[in-house]
Amino acid sequence: MNDMTWIVVADEGRARVFQAPGLTLDLEEVDDFVNVAHSATTLTEKQAAAFSESERKEKERDKFACQVAEYLEQGRLHQRFGRLRLVAESKFLGMMLSYLSAETRELVFEKLSKDYSALSTKEIREHLQQR
Repeated sequence: MNDMTWIVVADEGRARVFQAPGLTLDLEEVDDFVNVAHSATTLTEKQAAAFSESERKEKERDKFACQVAEYLEQGRLHQRFGRLRLVAESKFLGMMLSYLSAETRELVFEKLSKDYSALSTKEIREHLQQR
């Protein structure tokens, strides 16, 4: 089993993936995803016309959660980590979890309903150390 921990810090507009050896908080940023739909829609005009503004935002948030979950699935399949720590805004956290396979959900050892996505790596480390 891989002893690497992946820490995902996300909200509906951005997801940052860090890795750390074991359970340490020696965070190294692996990836940074920006939800381009957070400021503009990626739905087709026909799809966008069928939904209200709040429904469109919800669909885009859901689509981004699916993309982040798929990235985590691929990371698990390629054995890039052995455990996951998920830190995200509450609703987005639930969406991400709903898209993870049972095998990947089993690797989640901590879920934190907080939005630290805009913080620096140092600030994220400090907040996680306080837990």
